Amino acid sequence: MQRSGAGWAYQLKGARWLSPIVLLLLWELGSRAGLIPERTLAAPSSVIATLLGMIQSGELLRNLLVSFGRAAIGLAIGVTIGTVLALVAGLSRSGDAAIDPVMQIKRTIPVVALSPLFIVWFGIGETPKIALIAFATIFPVYLNLYQGIRGIDVRLVDAARSFGLSQAELIRHVILPGALPSFLTGLRYALSIAVILLVIAEQINASSGLGFLINNARDFMRTDIIVVCLMVYAILGLGADLIVRAVETRALAWRPNLVEARS
Repeated sequence: MQRSGAGWAYQLKGARWLSPIVLLLLWELGSRAGLIPERTLAAPSSVIATLLGMIQSGELLRNLLVSFGRAAIGLAIGVTIGTVLALVAGLSRSGDAAIDPVMQIKRTIPVVALSPLFIVWFGIGETPKIALIAFATIFPVYLNLYQGIRGIDVRLVDAARSFGLSQAELIRHVILPGALPSFLTGLRYALSIAVILLVIAEQINASSGLGFLINNARDFMRTDIIVVCLMVYAILGLGADLIVRAVETRALAWRPNLVEARS
C-alpha cells in the first residue's frame, strides 16, 4: 500500500507539469499561426533565442547584477530595521507602546504611493529605488517576529525562570528560538515583496538593471525581451524562497513536524 501510495503521489507531481507544458505548446502554435502577433506576445521559441543571445552577450548578467544589488541592499536594510523594531516592541512594554502604533499606521500606507515623495527627497538616482524596497520589507519582518515573540508559551517562560535563568538568558535561550519560525516566515514574505518592489522601483529613471531593459524593450515593442526579464524576476523570487526554505530546514531541524512536512 505504501509503494502504491508513493507511486500515486509521484504521478500527481508529474501531472502538475502537464498544464504548463500544454499552455506553452498552445502559445507557440498560436504565435506560429499568426493568432498571437509578435508585438503582442513573442513566441516561446523567440523568447528562448533572445534569452540565449542576451546571456552570450553578457547584457543579461550585467543588468541582473545591478538589480540583484538593489534588491539585496534594500532587503538588508528593511530586515535589519524590522528585526530591531520587533525586538524592542516585543520584549518591552514601553517599546510596544511607542513602536507598534506607528508600525500599524505604516501598514496602511501603500508603498507605491510613496515613490513620488521619495523622488522629491532623494532624487532619481539609486537611493529612492533602494528606499522603496527597504520601506516595503520592514513590516512583514516586524509583524511576524513581533507576533512570534508575543506568542511564546507563558509556561515555557515560567519553567525557564524556575530554573533560575536571567532575563538575558531567557531571551536568548527561550524567546528568540521560539520566535525564529515566525521570523523566517516574515523573511520569506519580505523576499517576495522585495522582488515585487524591485520591478516597480526600476521604473524610476533606471539606466541599468532589468527594469531598464524592460523600459527599452517597451519603447521598441520587443516583447521577447520583456518576457525574458519577467522570467528572471520570477527566478529571483523563487530562488530567494528556496534559500529561506533551506535555512528554515536546517535552523528548525529540532521541530519534528517541519521534518515530516519536508520529507
